[in-house]
This record gives sequence, C-alpha cells and structure tokens, in this order.
Amino acid sequence: ASIGNFLRRSLRRAGRREGKDGPSAAENTPPRISQGRMGERSSVFYSAGQFFFEYLVVVSLKKMPDGHYEPKITYQFPKRENLLKGQKEEEERLLQAIPLFCFPDGNNWVPVAEFTSETFSFVLTNVDGSRKIGYCRRLLPSGRGVQLPEVFCIISCLGCFGLFSKILDEVEKRRQISMAVIYPFMQGLRESPFPAPGKTVTIKSFIPESGTELIELTRPVDAHLEHVEFQALLQRLSPHLILHIFASATLERRLIFLAEELSILSQCIHAVAALLYPFTWAHTYIPVVPECLLDTVCCPTPFMVGIQMQHLERVLEQPMEEALIVDLCEGKIIRAVGDEEEILPRKLQNEMLISLNRHNNNNNVHTLEQVNALVSEAFVHFFVQLVGHYASHIKWSRSGSGSFQERAFCKALNSKSCRRFVKKFVKTNMFSLFIEEAEKSRIPQEGNG
Repeated sequence: ASIGNFLRRSLRRAGRREGKDGPSAAENTPPRISQGRMGERSSVFYSAGQFFFEYLVVVSLKKMPDGHYEPKITYQFPKRENLLKGQKEEEERLLQAIPLFCFPDGNNWVPVAEFTSETFSFVLTNVDGSRKIGYCRRLLPSGRGVQLPEVFCIISCLGCFGLFSKILDEVEKRRQISMAVIYPFMQGLRESPFPAPGKTVTIKSFIPESGTELIELTRPVDAHLEHVEFQALLQRLSPHLILHIFASATLERRLIFLAEELSILSQCIHAVAALLYPFTWAHTYIPVVPECLLDTVCCPTPFMVGIQMQHLERVLEQPMEEALIVDLCEGKIIRAVGDEEEILPRKLQNEMLISLNRHNNNNNVHTLEQVNALVSEAFVHFFVQLVGHYASHIKWSRSGSGSFQERAFCKALNSKSCRRFVKKFVKTNMFSLFIEEAEKSRIPQEGNG
C-alpha cells in the first residue's frame, strides 16, 4: 500500500509538471499545424484559477461552387486584437484547423429537418508541443424547414469533459433563443476562475423572460478522471477485449477504433488512453480522424485513432503495418496481431478481468464517477504491482541527479512472466518519459540515502 501511495503521489506531481489533459491526448493535427515532437510534454494544465476557455467558435457549412459544403468559422468570441506576429500566426493556424475537426466526416452534406445533437472532443498539438482541447456540440439551428447542422466549439487548455458538456448544454439552450444571449454567458464564464478539484464556481446569467439564472459548475474530486467515462467502453466491449486493447497500448502498438458516431469514438478512445494512467500515451492520438487525414493509418510509428465506420473499406485498402482494429459498433476485433492474449502476465490479467467483470455486472448500481474510480483503481494496481518499485532503483549522485538502474529494476521481479512483460514495457516511450521525470525530481525514499 505504501509503494502504491508513493507511486500515486509522485505521478500526480509528474502529471502536474507534464500538464496532463485527462487521458493525455497527444493528438495529431492537419498539416497546417505542425505537430510537437514525439514524447514532448503537454502544456495542457489542470491548475485552478486560470481561464475556462480561450475561444468559443461556431462552425457552419458553406456551399461551394462545386455543390459540396465546406466547414467555415462564422462566429468567434472573443476577437483577439493587438497580437504579436508569432501569436497572430499561431491563432491563424488554430482557426484554420478547427473546422476540419468539427466536421471530420467529409463534405457530402445535405440540409435536414431533424438531427440528433452530439457532443465530442478533439485535441490539437501546436509547434511547441502545447495542446488545446476542442469541446464540440453539433446541432441543428432552431427554426422551421430543412437546415444544415452547425458546431459550437469551445477551445480550452483545460481537460474536463463533463464540465464542458454542461457548459455546452447552456450554450445550446441559449442558441434556441438567440445568439445574442450566448455572449454574456460566455463572458461571465471567461471572467470566472477555473475551480480546484471538488470545488464549484457559480456563473450568473440573464435570460430574457426567465430572469437571472445561477449556473453551478463543479469539478470532480479526482482530476485525472475528469476527462473520461469508462462506462462508454464497458457498454461496447467485453472485459476480455478491453484487456487485449490495453495490452496492445502498453506496448505502444497501432490501434484503430471504428464507430458511426463521433461521440462514441471520442469517449471510447479517451477511455482507452486513460487506462494507461499514470503513464501517458505519447504518440499520434486522434479520437476522430478527419476524412482528409485517413492516410494516418499508414504511419509506421505507434498511433491511437478513431475512424467513422463509413471509411472502413478505405482504411482496409491502405498499405498499413500490423495494427489492432476494433469495431465499437459490433463490439469485436476486426484485425489483430495475434499475441494479445499473451502480452500481460497471466495472474495480473485474471485479476483485472475479475475486477472488470464485477464492474460490468454492477454497472446499474454505480454512478459514472464510481465506475471511473473502480476501473481506474484496477489498472493503477496493475502498474503498481509491476513497476511500483521504480524509485528504489534510481541511483542518486552527490550533485542530485538520478540514474535509473534498468537491469536491477527488472531482476527485482520474482515472476518470470512479470519480468518478461516489464523488459518490454521499460523500452516504451511512456515509461522512458516517466523515468526521465523521476530522475529530475528527487523524492526522499526509505533506504534511498
């Protein structure tokens, strides 16, 4: 228990330094925004007190001369003025990329009379490795007759999907009245400090004919789980398949997820990435791949991506290397490497399977927060069992710099199957990044002199 607590404490510190964004999205961006180098630290922070968001934009579909529709930003709040040249260029790159991720499905749209609104998110990585999250609500504007959907997108450096979903509920409610009613609400939000975990901030908002409303926004107590819903994954995949996916992710393989709905793709991929906590997926990560970036699946390096089911044939035609392809609609694996059952140590794999089955069977009893905590605990326990002794194998010099003793660390495990897994895991980018952080920040340990 003490090792587990130490691991959690040190990882929370590392997470704050990294600026984790929940499931640690390191998402690729379209060519117009350069991607940060693989393994760079995210600059998405959880710190309380900063702005809730940077922008609210509305992305609408505009008809082009060839008859197709292209997504364009038609509203932006706030407008930025007096920006330095570098800041202006960065803003332009960001604003060019947003529409592509708000409408990743391509440009074959037709006006419709009915459309079920959906919520999803994406992450953009800038040249310097800094990251911004886009929280999207796609809906049909109020009014009669056939129309095209539009997307309200909030750009923020803060990872908290539940909180921003509630904010988008308020935006959607105001949209039914008038765009003019959205502005004062977002202004009030922008002037309010982001609350600490477990704390609430109250926003005053005036709505014509309803008067002044008080909107309470509360952050979950456990900050690392505020961007994830494990329930979404448990509802679509068996515990057995979840472990196959987790095993592939721990070895930083290529993972492709397929679903019809953007919300399902983004929820499930965020959940898979969150299973790796306290480690961070440091490679290409795109919860919803825009149609024009489908060749991402040809990448020889690790990736975790979500693709709409309508593009399945095109994906399978691509000359891709070995990858795990998961169908979230049917709850099955379409393509596998073949060794997924053998990657994780058998005893620990069975323990996690029992835990997942228990949560799955009781999923009507637990709240979403309870499911998140219980599932996360099972996977954190897996890492504690295997690598919780890492701090005892950092050799410290008199100058205070640390050096990780990899061989002794692996040999310290008694189980052959555990040693076999850990020898592969220590070679991953996510473990290397974690150890780099540990070597920089000495934390007193018993017997570590």
